[in-house]
Amino acid sequence: MSTTCQGPAIDVAGLTKTYRTGRGAPDVRALDGLDLTAAPGSVLGLLGPNGAGKSTTVRILATLSAPDGGTARVAGHDVAREAAAVRRAIGYVAQRPVTDPMGTGRENLVLAGRLQGLGPRAARSRADELLRRFGVADAADRLVKTWSGGMARKLDVAVGLVHRPRVLFLDEPTTGLDPEARAAMWAEIERMASGDGMTILLTTHYLDEADRLADQVVIVDGGRVVTSGSPDALKDGLRGDGVTVELDAAHGADLAARAAAGVPGVVDVAVDGRTLRARADQGATALPALLTALDAAGLAVRAAGLSRPTLDDVYLARTGRSLAEANRAGAREETAEAAA
Repeated sequence: MSTTCQGPAIDVAGLTKTYRTGRGAPDVRALDGLDLTAAPGSVLGLLGPNGAGKSTTVRILATLSAPDGGTARVAGHDVAREAAAVRRAIGYVAQRPVTDPMGTGRENLVLAGRLQGLGPRAARSRADELLRRFGVADAADRLVKTWSGGMARKLDVAVGLVHRPRVLFLDEPTTGLDPEARAAMWAEIERMASGDGMTILLTTHYLDEADRLADQVVIVDGGRVVTSGSPDALKDGLRGDGVTVELDAAHGADLAARAAAGVPGVVDVAVDGRTLRARADQGATALPALLTALDAAGLAVRAAGLSRPTLDDVYLARTGRSLAEANRAGAREETAEAAA
C-alpha cells in the first residue's frame, strides 16, 4: 500500500450541500461552507450530533454524492473530476452493514476482492489475511448472520481494506457495539493509522472515541465547522473547571439555568434534563456558591462535582448545548437524505 501523497490526504474547502425535500417542506442545508484538512497517515475525527453533516461529508468525499459548491480532494484527486481515481484510493465503511448475511465471512471478502480487481488466488489470499488480522478466522466459513454484532462490524471494515486503500472513511464504526467490541475496534483503528500509515476519517458522536483516536478533531454543527484542533489543544483552550449538578427533578430546568447564570464566575450554563453543566474559573469556589443559589431558588440537588475540561465541554462552549442534547434534537440530515 502506498501512503505517499502530495499535500494533504484530504482537503476540503467551502463544501455546501442542500437537500430539496419538496412537498412544501423547507429545504435542508446539510453542509454550509465546510472546510477540513487531514495529513497523510493521520486520524481526523469528524465530531458532531446526528444531522450535523458528517455522513453527507463522507458520502461526497467517497464520490457517492455530489456537492452543490466548494472543492474536495482525496489522495490528491478531485472528487468531482477524478472520481474513478478517488475510488481506487479509498476504502469506505458505511454506517449500515455492507456484507451479505447469507454468505460466509470468507465468501464476502473474496467477492469484495474480485470486485476490486483481484484475481481468484489473490482474493482468497487477501481474505485469509484479513480474517486472521481481525481475529475472526475461526468463523470464516460460518454464515455472517450467525456472527455477533462486533464480529460483523469487523468484517465490514475488512471489506473496506481488501484493496489496501490509502484513505479510509469510517462512518460511525462503533455505533451499537458493546464496550468490548468497541475497544477491539479502537485498537484496530489505531493499528491501521500508526502501523499501516493509513489516513483515516472517522465520523462519530462518541466524545471518548474522538478523544482517544483522533490526531485532530473537527467539530461540526448545522453543516459548519465550529472549531478544530487536536483534542488536547481544544480542551486546553477552555479555562477552569467543568461543573456538573444533577437536579432532583427536571421540571426546574429554566429556573436552574437562571439561578446558575447569576453566580459570579459561572459561565457556559446549559441544562439537559436533570443535569446542569457549566464552567467556572475557580470551580472550588464557584460550586458552593452555585449550590447555594439553587437552594435559594427552591431546587433540590442530588449530586454535584467538578472535572477537568472534556470534548463535551468544548462542544458546549462552542454551540451552547451538550452533544447529547444536540443528538436528541433530531436527525435533520438523515431525514432529508431519505426524502431526497
